[in-house]
Amino acid sequence: MVAADDQRTRGFRQQTTVHRADDRSGRLDLRRFRHQERAFNAVLHQYGLYRTGDHIARLGRYYAKAILDEIGPNFDVLFGPAYKGIPLAVSTAVALSELGHDVSYCFNRKEEKDHGEGGVMVGHPLADGDRVLIVEDITTAGTAIRDSVPILRAQADISLAGLVVSVDRRERGLDERSALQALATEFDMPTFAIVTVDEIMAIMDLDDELTAAMNAYLDTYGAK
Repeated sequence: MVAADDQRTRGFRQQTTVHRADDRSGRLDLRRFRHQERAFNAVLHQYGLYRTGDHIARLGRYYAKAILDEIGPNFDVLFGPAYKGIPLAVSTAVALSELGHDVSYCFNRKEEKDHGEGGVMVGHPLADGDRVLIVEDITTAGTAIRDSVPILRAQADISLAGLVVSVDRRERGLDERSALQALATEFDMPTFAIVTVDEIMAIMDLDDELTAAMNAYLDTYGAK
């Protein structure tokens, strides 16, 4: 990995430590997760508990650094799909501004509003030529992204600058590829994650039984 990737991973390790210290339930108990998939999701859930202003501010900074490392400032607007993408887009826009890159942000509503400002979008009104970078937490099958792109294109003649997620789960999407790989090809855009599930497994110091369950899940459902 390059130095920037190491820095981001170290940041996530610190974030994980905070979350685990705040977790009153203690270590994960594999007996609660009889199926590999439940164990897999439980680990990622514990890893990604963002519950305070400080947590989301730091997460925004991790996103901002990943974006600048991977694609630079070659975009105009951050878009966060409702609902989890909304705070991510906002916190990332703030972090980018602090780094000297002031960009617009927007997000969608689940249902179109028929009063007040109306419409399905909130924030920056998209315009022809806008380069839109999608900010999401985790993409498993890619459904949320496939649902979001038509919404964005219905607003204006935009181009997709890319997709960034916090964690690459490495699960297969609609074929043998991961969802991130498939989305990159389908929409002709770069896709990238701040960390991978493998890095999370190393960071969290899981016991042998839980590590085996995670690896078994990836062997069965992981992208080839």
